[in-house]
Amino acid sequence: MTHSPLKGPALALVTVALSLAVFMQVLDSTIANVALPTITGNLGAANSQGTWVITAFAVANAISVPLTGWLARRFGEVKVFVVATLSFVLASFLCGIAPSLALLVFFRVVQGAVAGPMIPLSQSLLMAAYPPEKRPMALAMWSMVIIVAPIFGPILGGIISDNWHWGWIFFINVPIGLVAAGISWQMLKKRETETEHQPIDRMGLSLMVVGVGALQMMLDRGHELDWFSSNEIITLAVIAVVCLSYFIIWEWYAKYPIVDLRLFKDRNFTVGVITLSTAYMTYMGAIVLLPMLLQMQLGYTATWAGLATAPIGIFPVLLSPLIGKFGNRLDMRVLVTISFTVYAICFFWRTNFNAGMSFMDVFWPQFVQGIGMAMFFMPLTQITLSNMSGSQIASASSISNFVRILAGGIGTSMVNVLWDKREALHHTQLVENIHPYNSTMNESIQGMNQLGMSGVQPLGSIEQTIGQQSHIMGANDLFWLYGMTFLVLIVLVWFAKPPFGSGGGGGAH
Repeated sequence: MTHSPLKGPALALVTVALSLAVFMQVLDSTIANVALPTITGNLGAANSQGTWVITAFAVANAISVPLTGWLARRFGEVKVFVVATLSFVLASFLCGIAPSLALLVFFRVVQGAVAGPMIPLSQSLLMAAYPPEKRPMALAMWSMVIIVAPIFGPILGGIISDNWHWGWIFFINVPIGLVAAGISWQMLKKRETETEHQPIDRMGLSLMVVGVGALQMMLDRGHELDWFSSNEIITLAVIAVVCLSYFIIWEWYAKYPIVDLRLFKDRNFTVGVITLSTAYMTYMGAIVLLPMLLQMQLGYTATWAGLATAPIGIFPVLLSPLIGKFGNRLDMRVLVTISFTVYAICFFWRTNFNAGMSFMDVFWPQFVQGIGMAMFFMPLTQITLSNMSGSQIASASSISNFVRILAGGIGTSMVNVLWDKREALHHTQLVENIHPYNSTMNESIQGMNQLGMSGVQPLGSIEQTIGQQSHIMGANDLFWLYGMTFLVLIVLVWFAKPPFGSGGGGGAH
């Protein structure tokens, strides 16, 4: 049954409610970044363990996204969306009252799992509420929410962490979610989609959950347990390899696959998914690294770290409507090339970070990078879905989201490992110059003694400076790696073949 488009106040209310739900979820994916040092300090956990708060959400979210289509067909889009939103509210409240890191990570897993259907279904319900000629405008407004939320995330996370209990970064979801769910149910319950009893691929789902879960646990715990010298890491690696290998074989031949891997036969889909997920993995690693560097090594409060990282959202707000309206007149590969070139330039720009840099030295690369962000999702989504039609669009969008979100979780997990390794290397190299025959060091110690330091205090001060410098140099190495990654991805995206105008758009957010 096809419902007629909504009009007037009803259409406005539905647009606001669906946008609020999306805003809440996207906000939640970024608001915790600047709060990680506060959370780990409050719960008595190591900084490396703090990233579990982000990766737990990302992995659970990635696993649940492919289930959206089956859930919507089985129970109806409106019911699934409202239940997912209310469940997200409950999980957010439980995150806020979690007394330990273990419970917080568990509730974040729940939160990520129930959040899976929210973004795809909000987009689907919004499109159904608008007449065809106004759907591009609706999609532009929907995308604007996706872009604006990351601006507020770091700022709100920083202000809350500095002034209130960190739990409020989750509690703020409660009123937003209740309003979004209430309005959505009231306005859309009579517009429920048709349902059907389609079997679910239980074997494929089980293999995916166990395999992806084991992989993420291995990445999160590996550094702490010294990787493959630990029996736990070896066991997790074996489970991940066996389950994911069997998952690929099973899904290829399954009648009702939870992830239709046969779509990777399409060249543009494969290029689009690999490019988007690798870029997103790099991007997520960077947005976790930068706030940690600012707070742990440069003395920023969470609020100022949030303000320093937020400018990345300014240009997307200004440019996204224009790109959405006129972007189709350009080759999508050109837009992606411009985007990735800007990303690479900004990452190379950050390789000059140092202990004496100012707030504006952090601000400007973030601000300029927003130009690239504005041209990030739309053209890559268009490339990915360009040869898809009918039901393939929903399946392709689900797979693209699954791989992208999973890659983001991996990028978040690996940033601490890579940063620690580069820091250790630079620390070793800098310490080699600390010996009694180094005249510069002796002059520094004499100067500190004249300032009132005595005993081992000058050496302690030198060690602290070396620690700070090695962390900054390690971060600069990662920024260089991220810049090179985007340059390589520019080459990859040109393997896609035009035309790109037939895809579904928007679904990669």
